[in-house]
Amino acid sequence: MTGWARDARYSTVAIAFHWTIAVLIIANLIIGIGHDGIPALRALMGAHKAIGITVLALTLARVAWRIAHRPPPLPAHMPGWEKGLAHATHWSLYLLMLALPLTGWLMVSAPPTDGPARPLTWFGLFDIPRLPASAGAAGFGHEAHELLGWVMVALVVLHVAGALRHHLILRDTVLARMAPSLRR
Repeated sequence: MTGWARDARYSTVAIAFHWTIAVLIIANLIIGIGHDGIPALRALMGAHKAIGITVLALTLARVAWRIAHRPPPLPAHMPGWEKGLAHATHWSLYLLMLALPLTGWLMVSAPPTDGPARPLTWFGLFDIPRLPASAGAAGFGHEAHELLGWVMVALVVLHVAGALRHHLILRDTVLARMAPSLRR
């Protein structure tokens, strides 16, 4: 894995977006999937919502960055099917990074039927406005959010498996392109 060009790496900003969003998504998947069965995670649902809004904002910034800054090309040795799968997985992840927070936001935006609405805040620092949503729209948001959460789990596993395959089996530079920079 030596001798690869510096321009074959993602930019420092793209790397920061990637790893920040990745950590937030993994935390939110753990909280979201585990909150029904683990009481300690149930207490983190306010943070789950705030993290989701953060992922939405960071993803919008990341997409803008990506449009303005072309990513490095995939290695020439990769077969076409593998490049196609990589691109489809990446764009599916981008779509989910937008759709999951939006469906979650929609889900919590309908007026509750069992009392006053709990405030929707960003880590208690400021209120997040609710989307105009009926009970039916909130129900759709709930079902979509749950389904998309499991699709996100599957894509994250596929993405990590692909990166580890390149690093550990193929021993190429695909993973190193997105690794945080180490002083050389």
